[in-house]
Amino acid sequence: MKSEAKRRADNKWDAKAYDKVLVRMRKDREPTRETVTRAADALGMSLNGFIMEAIKEKIERTEAD
Repeated sequence: MKSEAKRRADNKWDAKAYDKVLVRMRKDREPTRETVTRAADALGMSLNGFIMEAIKEKIERTEAD
């Protein structure tokens, strides 16, 4: 278990190093979280890594046009 000091240090680092973005996915409409998680798992990726890669690919395709 992390000490309170370690937890505060981690939170401070995260706030400085990362932006957080909320993604809302309807449970009754594709793609669902489950579908995306299965696709990420099939590629050996984390859910976050899969989403980031999808975003990068979309940006690259958009910029290529």
